[in-house]
Amino acid sequence: MRSRRDFLMAGTAASAFSVARVWAAKTYDRAFPYEEFEARLARRDFREMTKDVLPTPCMVVDLELFQQNVQKMAEQAKIAGIYVRPHVKVHKSVDVARYQISQGAIGLTCATIAEAELFSGAGIKNILWTKQPASVNNIQRAVALSSKDPTFMFVADDPQVVDWVEQAASASNTKLRIAVSVYAGMARQGIENGQPAVELAQRLAASKHSQFEGFMAYSGNASHTKTWEARRKRSSEDLAGVRETTSLVRRLGLPVNVVSGGSTGTYNMDHDHGLTELEAGSYVFMDTGYFGIGGKDDEKVYSDFKGALTILTTVDSKRHPNVATTDYGNKAITRPTDQVKGKPWLQVGTQGAEYGALQWTDADKDIKLGDRVEIYCTNLDMSTNAFDRYYVTKGDQIVDVWPIMGRSGSAQR
Repeated sequence: MRSRRDFLMAGTAASAFSVARVWAAKTYDRAFPYEEFEARLARRDFREMTKDVLPTPCMVVDLELFQQNVQKMAEQAKIAGIYVRPHVKVHKSVDVARYQISQGAIGLTCATIAEAELFSGAGIKNILWTKQPASVNNIQRAVALSSKDPTFMFVADDPQVVDWVEQAASASNTKLRIAVSVYAGMARQGIENGQPAVELAQRLAASKHSQFEGFMAYSGNASHTKTWEARRKRSSEDLAGVRETTSLVRRLGLPVNVVSGGSTGTYNMDHDHGLTELEAGSYVFMDTGYFGIGGKDDEKVYSDFKGALTILTTVDSKRHPNVATTDYGNKAITRPTDQVKGKPWLQVGTQGAEYGALQWTDADKDIKLGDRVEIYCTNLDMSTNAFDRYYVTKGDQIVDVWPIMGRSGSAQR
């Protein structure tokens, strides 16, 4: 016989279940063992794990679109006769990098020495670090990584840095692979083309512990120039200097193994502008910063690569007309230039550290409390740094989880 206590507990549980069904039917229409969530991820048990059970905000990768993007870049590069050394600052993922390598990438490009160490530690070779080491910390780490991994390469744009790394390398008798970073339209780095760059190349070639590898010329301003023809013109102009410098160095008898640069926006033109390899990164996932630059066949929309990554968010309050609050706030790098997947009538905004906003003006449009919305971010480099993993999907089903490495704090530097 059931006691009064058993009856009351059963009634309470039934009431709670009913409330959950009424207020968040999409989320709670079937049980999921949340207490096992992390353990399941660790043992790669994705049974019954679909988008609706994920914590939000989170990053979601469409596996099919991601693979299509990587394959398209590989195919285009092969046709054009240019190598791909993709930039990892966009994804910071060993899983992504390994797939890129499997599709023909010759190595990786990194923005920080920490990224280079992390990916090298994962067994990936031929990493290019695109900043010169100018502190004792970075110099020692660059030399140490060069000793551990002889395929590692970094850049320099100043004779002083060449002297510093040469001195550090001599202490451990380490051979360094160095490319000269030359100016390509961006004032953030790069020695002047022509004689200054030639002299730095000669200095490296004559040094005991350094090997001159070639040049890096990153035309970042060209990458987001709108319309394909304008972008092609800007890229050609920005890379004119490195073409001249490369020619001068070769006339002196120095081998130029690498002329590195390029971007997702210029991937299908830079083989004509003197580059031997592409440092493109955003193509794997894409963001709204690229969607509107225009392509070769469409001056307004850039559709060469598809939006494979979205940020999944939940509508968690809706008390005012034509605005809904989400959990995609400032800490997740919300920007008004983000775009809602499949709902172009929604405008993304922010209301605080943990509060985002979706606004609309169309009277016949609406979204509901508890709805899940997917959003394309504006800048992958920034947004990726706010999350620790990618949930990889086929349709609504979670099929894998990829860690994001070295995304903040000391691990990033």
